[in-house]
Amino acid sequence: MTSTILASFPSPSQGVWHIGIFPIRAYALCIIAGIIAALVIGDRRWVARGGERSVIYDIALWAVPFGLIGGRLYHVMTDWRTYFGDEGLGFLAALRIWDGGLGIWGAVALGGVGAWMGCRRHGIPLPAFGDAIAPGIVLAQAIGRLGNYFNQELYGRETNLPWGLVIFERRDASGQVDMLNGVSTGVPLLPNPVHPTFLYELLWNLLVFAVLIWADRRFNLGHGRLFALYVAGYCVGRFWIELMRSDHASTIEGIRVNTFTSTFVFVGAVIYMMVAPKGREDPKTLGGNRLAPEQERVDDLVAVSHWNKLLKGALVRHIVSTQLDHAAGLEEFVHPLGYRYRPDLTKHEHDRTVVSLVAPHR
Repeated sequence: MTSTILASFPSPSQGVWHIGIFPIRAYALCIIAGIIAALVIGDRRWVARGGERSVIYDIALWAVPFGLIGGRLYHVMTDWRTYFGDEGLGFLAALRIWDGGLGIWGAVALGGVGAWMGCRRHGIPLPAFGDAIAPGIVLAQAIGRLGNYFNQELYGRETNLPWGLVIFERRDASGQVDMLNGVSTGVPLLPNPVHPTFLYELLWNLLVFAVLIWADRRFNLGHGRLFALYVAGYCVGRFWIELMRSDHASTIEGIRVNTFTSTFVFVGAVIYMMVAPKGREDPKTLGGNRLAPEQERVDDLVAVSHWNKLLKGALVRHIVSTQLDHAAGLEEFVHPLGYRYRPDLTKHEHDRTVVSLVAPHR
């Protein structure tokens, strides 16, 4: 038993620290760090593809809140007995997102709705936005898995491998067992180390991140195909990792719900990659609405120039026509504006000559 413990690594002694009355949660810090990393990488990739700098941050104002809500909804829906069962924690506990519990499928789905709203406001295509942000998303997931380590969650079955994880009992200041907010007592909660499946997924996500960067450069992926590759790659890893987990989760006929979800989403991602257009979008289509103000000014100038032309033409015609009445019987009449009256021309020919006077003012 002693040799087994020594051939493993421990979980953190705590996941929450306090500054006065304010709790500092490792899980929340990891989520925030992941979001920042995703946005920084996404913004650089968007600019490299021809988009406007900082537009990623504007769209994130829509995508991030929607993603957090979607992730929490998916978690609560697939684990509803924990909150609304006979001995459930209740509705308020379902809202405590800082206690952990975000489902990536809900985060991507509802976050995509928020991103679509932001992209529509900026006049840019959603698939191109997804391709730019995809590597950052999977990197953010990798960083977020560190939060599961501090929360002592997402672990697998028992193992005697050297990298097995020891889960310790935690208690709060009053001595009550509190695995989330308490401090480790040094007493193992489980008899043997377990597979650190959160670590497996972290490493898998880093691998997917590297593959996405390589594939994007090698195959020039666009039109949402890189995002689909991210989804498919993540699903492959999530499928086999789910088979190793032993922590509590909702199941269907003994199979974890996320295993089914990974399968269906993987199939959908592969189909999209097969039917989506090849190549990348024209960089000109990624500019969105940034040229709208300049175009409006150009249109205004063209309109003003057009009306100036019409007004000048009307003025010249009026002056010339009034002078023609006084020029009856004259062989030739020279108007001060430069028009030369000739008796042999018809009225229509006079008008055409008058209009030619304002042509240089276009």
